[in-house]
Order: sequence, then C-alpha cells, then structure tokens
Amino acid sequence: MLLRQRLTQLLTCIEDLSSDDEASEEVSRTLDEAFQLHMVTWNVATAEPPEDVISLLQLDVQPPTDLYVIGLQEVNATPVRFISDLLVEDSWSHMFMETLAPRGFVKVTSMRMQGLLLVVFAKQIHLPFIRDIKTTYTRTGIFGYWGNKGGVSVRFSFYGHPVCFLNCHLAAHMNYALQRIDEFEYILEAQDFDITDTPQVLDHKLVFWFGDLNFRIADHGLHFLRSSINGGRLNLLWDKDQLIMMKKKEPFLQEFEEGPLNFKPTYKFDRNSDTYDTSGKKRKPAWTDRILWRIKPKTLPLEDDDEKASTSTDDGPDEYPILVTQDKYTSEMSYGVSDHKPVIATFTMELRKCFDTPLVHVSPVGVWSADQDALLNYTVQEDFMSSTWDWIGLYKVGFKSATNYETFVWVRENEHLFWLQISVDKDEIPLLSGQYVLGYYSTNMQSIVGLSANFQVSSKRAVMEGLVPDNINGFKK
Repeated sequence: MLLRQRLTQLLTCIEDLSSDDEASEEVSRTLDEAFQLHMVTWNVATAEPPEDVISLLQLDVQPPTDLYVIGLQEVNATPVRFISDLLVEDSWSHMFMETLAPRGFVKVTSMRMQGLLLVVFAKQIHLPFIRDIKTTYTRTGIFGYWGNKGGVSVRFSFYGHPVCFLNCHLAAHMNYALQRIDEFEYILEAQDFDITDTPQVLDHKLVFWFGDLNFRIADHGLHFLRSSINGGRLNLLWDKDQLIMMKKKEPFLQEFEEGPLNFKPTYKFDRNSDTYDTSGKKRKPAWTDRILWRIKPKTLPLEDDDEKASTSTDDGPDEYPILVTQDKYTSEMSYGVSDHKPVIATFTMELRKCFDTPLVHVSPVGVWSADQDALLNYTVQEDFMSSTWDWIGLYKVGFKSATNYETFVWVRENEHLFWLQISVDKDEIPLLSGQYVLGYYSTNMQSIVGLSANFQVSSKRAVMEGLVPDNINGFKK
C-alpha cells in the first residue's frame, strides 16, 4: 500500500513537470524573436583602458549581440579628470565607442556618477524601438552626500517591454553585509523615473542588478579559500557567500536570479597578474562582482528555484510575454589593469514585440550631393508627443551616438500635417562622399524614433576643392 502511494505521488510529479514543460513550449511559440544581450561589470580601480576590449566584448560571436550594457566602478574621478569627462567622453566610453561603432553599434545613452559609469549600446537597426530613455543616480557614500558609492540606472522600453539596468557599488569590507542590503533597498526606494507605469526600478518587467556589490565569503580562512580555488572546488565556498546567504533571508532578494558561480572569485588580484593579493593586507578572494536579473513576478517566487530561464508575468493575462535565459556567466581573466577581473554575462531575450513599426518614417528625396540643396521627407506613422526641439540628423554610417551627426535640421511644428518635406542647404551637406543615414530624434523620448535606409552622398565640389584626387589609379572619381 505504501509503495502504491509513493508511486502515485511520483507519477503526479512527472505529470506536473510535463505540464510545466508544455507551458514553457507554449510561451516560446508565442514569441516573435530572440535578442542577444551582453553585459559587463568591472571595477577598474581608476585604471585607464587596456589596449583593446575585443575579448571583453566577445566580438564576432554567434549569434551576434544586439545590446551591450557595460557597468564600471571606480572610473578615475579626480576633480580635474571628472570635469574634463563632462566636456568630452571619458577614456573608457571613448574606447567602447571606437570599438563598437565600426561594427554597427550606437551608444544609446550613458549615466555617470563620479566613479560609477553605465553605458548602453545597441545595433543601429534597433534604435527606433528603444524609447522613453531615462537615467538617474543615487549616492550612498558618506551618509548619501558622496557619490563614490551608490547606484546609476538606465531604463527604456525595448520593443515595448520596460527594462531597467542598475549598476551599483556598495559598501566594502567583510562586516558590512547588512549595510549592503540596506544600501540596495535605499537605492530601489530613492530612484524615481518620470514614467507613469514604471516610476521605480522594480516596476519594470525586466531588471538587471549588477556591479561591485562587495559581498564577501564569510567564515572560511585564507588558506582554505585559496586551496579550494586552486583545486577547482568552488562549490565548497558557495554556502558562505554573503549574497547567497542573504538571499535565503531577504524575500525581495529571492526575486533576483543569478547563474552559478563557476568562475574564480574576481577580487582581489595583484595588478597585471592572475595572483591573488600578496600585499600586507592579504585580502581574502571574493565574488564581489556580480550580475543578477529579475522578471517582475505575479506572486512571490518559490524558494530553492534554481531555474536559469524565467518568463515575465504581470497582473492579468500577459499579452506580450518575455523569456530570459542566461547563456554565459564568467570572468575574463586576461585583463590585469585593475585588482578586479571583469565579469561577463550573456542572455537570450525571447519576446513578443508590442510594436514593430517606427514612430516616424524618414527618407531622402532624389540624389543627395554637396553640389545642390537636398530634400528629405518624413512621415509621422503614429501620433506621439513631439517637440519643437525634435530634429533630423544626417549621420555617416558607423556613427557613434545620436549627437554624432554631420548636420541636422529642426523638425517643423505643424500639428495638422503628418507628412512633411524639409530642404537641407548644400553647404551643410558633407563634401566627402560616403554612405549616410537620416535619423529623427525625439527630445521627449531621448532617442532616435525613425531611421532611413542607408543612401549615398556624392560631391563634385570635393574634387574641385582638392579634397580628393579627380582620378585614382586611372579611374575617374
């Protein structure tokens, strides 16, 4: 009788598992497309960028990346350096832009608070579908008056799905685990976005929390830590990781998911080496640098849920679901400019698009040349809150950001017309020939909401003014 009861229970569990699998498959069938997200967190310890960031960004991987989100901590923020970074791009942002722009990535936005930096890049094709961009920051250093610690955030809607990225640098040292939790809760409460349906971080359908969270490995001695790491027995350290321990106690932390820590602790190293701290302080190794994510739950998640894939749920039927799966969670040990190693996480985001049409259609009229005035058309395809400060920029293919235009024209203010034509003075058109694109920039949304197809701009004046030879290898220009 007892055996029969246990067998019945086992069959019921198998049926439940089958139902869950079928439900997941059903969700996947409703999703339109998969997008690849590449995230980096790195405490750079005031160092300048390395010679290249190719392996950090894992360029030319398959499938290709759609979004890059890069969070840095302890970027050089001396007063003179910080002021200069306000005038021009900081050296780290410049390195990422120079690397990614030739590969078709455009800087969507960035947020800087002293040493904290958060930068988001997207493939050019996605720009019209990244809308309502907002950024904010919260100081927690020196009783909330200093920005050496705290959090910086970027939020936007991606094909209609509200997403928020929160890069934090929390209190240091072994004994401040509770303070780190308090700081994180304070950041979540303090950060406010001027968006009706997602005013705070946890209102977003998808949240990524990452950075130098500074959680340490408690109780174990230095010798045991190093022998476990050197012997590849990282699992022996997980139960004493402060963040893992805190997640068991704090219900709101249980809503955040994290992949297994199958990479060596990323702090603290001697610079330009793979050797853990040999200074007099002999800091214990720790997984201080982390990347977690949270799908907005309908109900509190169950404990001990080790699933690496999660599906969005909102109050009521979710007409536009999103499925997030972590594909990689590792460190990049080849970089030694800092006493931290960078941590990388890659995700696949499968989602049903809430829309797939840009708000504005932009196109050049006829041939564009610096030899004559040019025309462009734009059509408002969906009514939105435009502004007299909206503009249409002419960008060279491979442009770095929305402000990296060759020239621009202001949009005409006319509430009654949805199709308009604008003239561009020939003196404003680049002399040098090349591939260009037109983009409509919405000031209210802080994003490009319409892009033309690539088109050619040519010029005879460039030859006449001697900017290019009239023939190259016998061929007329």
